[in-house]
Amino acid sequence: MKPAVDSLSDKARDALKDVKLQDALERLSHGFPEKRRKAIERLPEFDDLRDAARDLKNHVLEHLDFYLERFEEKVIEAGGTVHWARDAAEAQEIIVGLCRDHNAKTVTKSKSMIGEEIAINEHLEAAGITPVETDMGEYIIQLRNEPPSHLIAPAIHLSKDQVGDTFRDNHTHLSKARPLEEPRVLLDEARDILRERFINADVGITGANMLVAETGSLVIVTNEGNADLTMTLPKVHIAVASIEKIVPTLEDASTILRVLARSATGQDMSVYTSIVTGPKRDDDLDGPGAFHVVLLDSGRAAMLGRPMREMLRCIRCAACLNHCPVYKSIGGHAYGWVYSGPMGAALVPNLLGVHNARALPHASTLCGTCEDVCPVRIPIPKLLRLLRQRDFMTESAFSVNKRAMRLWARIAARPRLYRCLHKIFAGLFGKGAGRYTHLPFLRKWTVTRDFPAPAKKSFIDDISLRKCNKK
Repeated sequence: MKPAVDSLSDKARDALKDVKLQDALERLSHGFPEKRRKAIERLPEFDDLRDAARDLKNHVLEHLDFYLERFEEKVIEAGGTVHWARDAAEAQEIIVGLCRDHNAKTVTKSKSMIGEEIAINEHLEAAGITPVETDMGEYIIQLRNEPPSHLIAPAIHLSKDQVGDTFRDNHTHLSKARPLEEPRVLLDEARDILRERFINADVGITGANMLVAETGSLVIVTNEGNADLTMTLPKVHIAVASIEKIVPTLEDASTILRVLARSATGQDMSVYTSIVTGPKRDDDLDGPGAFHVVLLDSGRAAMLGRPMREMLRCIRCAACLNHCPVYKSIGGHAYGWVYSGPMGAALVPNLLGVHNARALPHASTLCGTCEDVCPVRIPIPKLLRLLRQRDFMTESAFSVNKRAMRLWARIAARPRLYRCLHKIFAGLFGKGAGRYTHLPFLRKWTVTRDFPAPAKKSFIDDISLRKCNKK
């Protein structure tokens, strides 16, 4: 998927006018967040687990080189191969090359945000290799030629009727008049079609929720079982993951798993949690003959020595998206790339460069809810403020923002002038506890929410009056 983050404002306006999208986002507000709340209530030690998960990820980032080398050693011991990719182009070349080496014509894929990040489907197609998404949501958006709109629910922006129409348009060998009103019917139809694709695939490509340094294993979590079929049926398994996905031991992986599903979907545990180590052995009943792991950097190593390193703790649970008032207003496509919501606003500028993603850090109210629900306690609001500061420093000295801030600094540094201007402003607009539904100079604010009216008396004036009354 080609980044288009510079068009956030236009896409956000379109999203706010999209009635079907707004209906879908309204359902999200009552879905995952409520399930998460109930799941956490069943686990009194959840906050302690969050602390443990945070400390674990911090430890790994401090010693990332050691654990990555250890992981490679163990993969090789198990009969697999590790490939190192500095950027998306190298990852694309490696994966397409492996597919060609095995004369692959068809590739099945389980859901992978890294796969989306490196746009591997487009490059496979350009090489004459057919990629088939096997996650239900990813399969739907592949048919529609759309990017995912959510980290864990790629087609959450679509209604059931839209999915039915998509199936009718693409599954043309079936009766056009068949009923597609019930979710079960849609699932059965997709399963029947995908079953044949699983069986005939030459290569299976997956992501990985975690990489275990202790054993060279992959931990892959799904709710549909499609990753298991993608890994075990083809003759070749290629896993692609970013370098920060490493954990030291299987026990450490269990700590992450205990906060992952509860934060993501409100489940105690995902339906399928698979631990995969190497290719098929002589006494195995199934599995791939070749096992490859592609480790992607693409800007992540550069984050290690900077304050933005905390963003590398992210485990892609999407809790921040599910609770974010901005995401729940505009959806994922408005953000313009693979990663959306608060985590995308904080991560993408580091991967693409702040100058290429200037709008994203500003797509936040800084309400702090994302930090409150993050299972690894990433201080996303703090990171967004740092990115805003970095963006501000790159602006021209004559930009509107810098001129406005210089004016504000002069006023704030002169108490008498500040109080005089405040009295004038309060006299013109002060309404006590009232609120404005329209202000010409704050139209972008008031078009979607009211602006609080300033108090008729300032805090300082009120304190001064109390002192006079006491005397």
